[in-house]
Amino acid sequence: MQANRGRDTKPEMAVRRAAHAAGLRFRVDYRPIQELNRRADLVFTRAKVAVFVDGCFWHGCPTHHTVAKSNADFWAQKVTRNRERDAETDRLLRDAGWTVIRVWEHEPADDVVARILPSVRRG
Repeated sequence: MQANRGRDTKPEMAVRRAAHAAGLRFRVDYRPIQELNRRADLVFTRAKVAVFVDGCFWHGCPTHHTVAKSNADFWAQKVTRNRERDAETDRLLRDAGWTVIRVWEHEPADDVVARILPSVRRG
């Protein structure tokens, strides 16, 4: 698992490049709420928008998630815990006035930026 990146993944980098090309400026791998130990992939602090680029395997994508062949019980529990933590993070951020945008790694970067733009421009 050490080889799995916590940040700067290919899908995340594609979204960052597309967002930057669209004129958006943001923080990377940043805690939206400093007291909460949860980091968003892109954070627009002024607009209070947090964007998470979730991996299909790690977060249980309904379209692309695959069941692990070895140690299946461990990985099923791991994905379940990740999804529960994601839901808790979303709730805590929304309660604090943040807009949360979650996207899957397989979504085209331009489509993701099209979802981000209205929230950032509104904020």
